[in-house]
Amino acid sequence: MDFLDLPQLLSSSGTVRLPGSKSFSNRILLLAALSDGETEVRDLLESDDTARMLEALEALGVLVTRLGHHAYRVKGIGGEGAFSGFPHQALELFLGNAGTAFRPLTAALALAGGEYVLKGVARMHERPIGDLVDALRQLGARIDYLENPGYPPLAIHPPVISDVATVSVRGDVSSQFLTGLLMALPLLDRQVTVVVEGELISKPYIEITLAAMARFGVTVQREGWSRFTVAAGARYHSPGIIYVEGDASSASYFLAAGLIGGGPVRVEGVGRDSVQGDVAFAEALAKMGARIDMGDNWIEARRPEGGRILAVDMDCNHIPDAAMTLAVVALFADGTTTLSNIASWRVKETDRIAAMAIELRKLGAEVEEGADYLRITPVPRLRPAAIGTYDDHRMAMCFSLGAFATPLRILDPGCTAKTFPDYFERLAEVAVAAPVIAIDGPSASGKGTVAARVAAALGWDYLDSGALYRLTALAAQRAGVAWDDEAGVAAVAAALDVSFAEGVVRLGSEDVSDAIRAEAISGGASAVAALPAVREALLFRQRAFRTAPGLVSDGRDMGSVVFPDAHLKVFLTATAEVRAERRYKQLIEKGFSASLDKILQELRTRDERDSQRAVAPLQQNADAQLLETSGLSIDQAVGQVLAWHQAAGGTTQQ
Repeated sequence: MDFLDLPQLLSSSGTVRLPGSKSFSNRILLLAALSDGETEVRDLLESDDTARMLEALEALGVLVTRLGHHAYRVKGIGGEGAFSGFPHQALELFLGNAGTAFRPLTAALALAGGEYVLKGVARMHERPIGDLVDALRQLGARIDYLENPGYPPLAIHPPVISDVATVSVRGDVSSQFLTGLLMALPLLDRQVTVVVEGELISKPYIEITLAAMARFGVTVQREGWSRFTVAAGARYHSPGIIYVEGDASSASYFLAAGLIGGGPVRVEGVGRDSVQGDVAFAEALAKMGARIDMGDNWIEARRPEGGRILAVDMDCNHIPDAAMTLAVVALFADGTTTLSNIASWRVKETDRIAAMAIELRKLGAEVEEGADYLRITPVPRLRPAAIGTYDDHRMAMCFSLGAFATPLRILDPGCTAKTFPDYFERLAEVAVAAPVIAIDGPSASGKGTVAARVAAALGWDYLDSGALYRLTALAAQRAGVAWDDEAGVAAVAAALDVSFAEGVVRLGSEDVSDAIRAEAISGGASAVAALPAVREALLFRQRAFRTAPGLVSDGRDMGSVVFPDAHLKVFLTATAEVRAERRYKQLIEKGFSASLDKILQELRTRDERDSQRAVAPLQQNADAQLLETSGLSIDQAVGQVLAWHQAAGGTTQQ
């Protein structure tokens, strides 16, 4: 899917069972492969990142058996003696954009022996790895850069193992360098101490590494965050069965939804006993006003009783991934939020500081971007926007929360497959979207009048989609673009500046309510509406009207294409003769000359054309209520729609 359109979300509540942690999943898979015995890994995250690790291990000769959903058996190759390498020792591996696979495998293969080439997607080749390579070379590893020094792709050759007892690695670029090094050191069968140069960022991820290694029998001695020692004789031993914790970073989106949308929203799979540092996101959210409850294996968030979300000035070094979610929560805060010590964002799946700044500004926020910080000032009303995701799963997921303020288009939503393939479905389970009543019907059936009055009765917004096509036809005519020029009209539609207010339709600042009702423009509207590119250009524009507290829309494909999830769909019709008489009276009242016979003939011709056209033909949706209004007054028709709305679970007073 190229995009996913999200309506404005009104509230949130419910429970979400989290997918397995990406960080835990790939660490455990590699450690299971390096250990002796067989390991049954349960609750494994199934995503692009873990798929790359599984593919790599199988290519290296590790026997991996799928046992069922989220469960695998890994037959380790460690044995009791000195590690002798992987069964297959001459391979080229493709690891996509999976840093949690690329960095640890680089270290393990560099010390294991063999000829390997490690490659990834273009972005992976932009993510630095030089500090890890430098540390491995101190131990005798032989690694060549195949393109740019300090970056993948890499060629790895059998090492010339040295007797160096102390190596150094930078800690201020990525914690994955230290993780990869520590996980590979037991392969050397001697004591090695790693000294961290500079401030170690993302410390909680090192806690995950140490906890995972301990589960496989290797305890790392440490002196604070500066020195880590792996003893001689350290060996990985299978724990038999191991469970992967739920992903604490993924929990951040749902906990934030609990704060923004009211809640309560509970996540299961992580809690107070989790070793993942990103559970500290709950504490950060509490500083912004969230009411947080926590159990051994669950966390719950809800909005404070006063409803106010607080701006914060926060050092986010300890929650680098989850801090991205705070940047979007800041859009709802009272004041300016500053997120600092986030330089590591620059070397993630994309340059996240730059990407966040660009996309936050699209929504209207004021953003100050620094080398290692973001400062975000919200605005009273966010505007709809198409959010770029940069092939970065966390960009897609954290920006989805912006839908609690405005409809959004998420570009390339499939990028969430990296860690959370069904994220948007799970979000929909705990979020309530602005409701929609979609009213369709033939020309002059009265659907516009009925829809507008239903909207007024409910206090909802109103969308005359037909007016958008009339506006497009009018704007194209004024721009000298022929109505059959699909590309030209689509360009006009994409740039359309339109607003509806108190029964007035404006093109720019001009009231064109009467101009777009002229018969010639009505014919032009029908012509341009048949052009697929025009309908595509107007699709998000129409969906952007779906805001709180709800929307009543009328038009040809409102219930089938634009709002297929509308909670009520109505097909409103009348005989051609009744519709012609209504149109005749309407034109006469507005001072236009008109012929009843001509109008009737034109309606019959248009009905035939509209019912036969390939794009959005005039027809009743299978799930739409039929409302025949030939013998009904407007008030009676409105009353029937409101009754159906109430029967569908809505209320008549919003």
